[in-house]
Parts: sequence; C-alpha cells; structure tokens
Amino acid sequence: MSELTHFNEQGRARMTDISDKETTIRTAVARSQIQVNANIHRQIAEGTNKKGDVFAVAQVAGIMAAKNTASIIPMCHPISLTGTNLTFEWEIDEQASHYIIHIQAEVKTKGSTGVEMEALTAASAAALTIYDMCKAAGKDMIIGPTMLYHKTGGKSGDYRRE
Repeated sequence: MSELTHFNEQGRARMTDISDKETTIRTAVARSQIQVNANIHRQIAEGTNKKGDVFAVAQVAGIMAAKNTASIIPMCHPISLTGTNLTFEWEIDEQASHYIIHIQAEVKTKGSTGVEMEALTAASAAALTIYDMCKAAGKDMIIGPTMLYHKTGGKSGDYRRE
C-alpha cells in the first residue's frame, strides 16, 4: 500500500510528507454559486436582510474557511496563506425569476503544497453563509456546482478548467 500517498505501510491514513517538495508560489481559483428567489435577491440588493450585509459576512466566512481548511479536511496540511479574495456577481433573468450569485474564491501561498482545497472550502463556506443569512426569506435556495476553476504552481503544474 506504500504507493498510495495517504496510507501508511499498515494501510492506515496518514498525512503526506511534503518536506522534500519545492517551495513555489501556488494559486487556486474555485467557483461556486447559489440560486435564490426574488425576495432574497431584493433583500441582498437593497441591504434589508435582517442578519446584516450578506456579502460582507459571506466574504469574511470564505476567508476564515480558507485559513482553517486543515481543521475540517483531515489530510490537508495547515499552510500559511499569502492572500485570499472572494468576489460575488449576480446573474439575473427576471422573466424566469432566476437569480444566481456566482462566487469566486482566489487563494495564494508560497509553500510546498497547493491551495486547491482552501479555495474550494472558501467558495463553499461563502455559499453556505449566504444560505444561512437568507434562509428566513426562503429555504428553496440551491447551492452548486462548486469546482476548481484553475490552479498554478507545484509538481503537477498548472490546470485550467475548459
């Protein structure tokens, strides 16, 4: 079983040893989205949600999630992030009462392991926070898909979703 990176010689879970990996600048961008109803769209756009500024809270939640990824994903290494940013964009089709918030999380480090999981965790936590902030106005929200959009650096090289 030694060829499996997250199992030791006894077949039990382990965190991969990255001490010999090259330190490089590594970035990752992940995307998620959440579909909301017209009432929720209005509350967010007008700033009338009773819990506060939805995007501000989701932004902070995403940053905190990126910083704490190793605490919730068992085999992730705790890493020092050098930058984290989240952006939110609306997709609106008022005829279909279709309101989607596109979430993008960009994470950067200079280290020995990538930040894909941190970016995915940030985007996911932001979507979940929007749900939590808005659930009183409707529980019919839909989260996803969530995906890695692109990454740079590391042994496996760059990746960009087509």
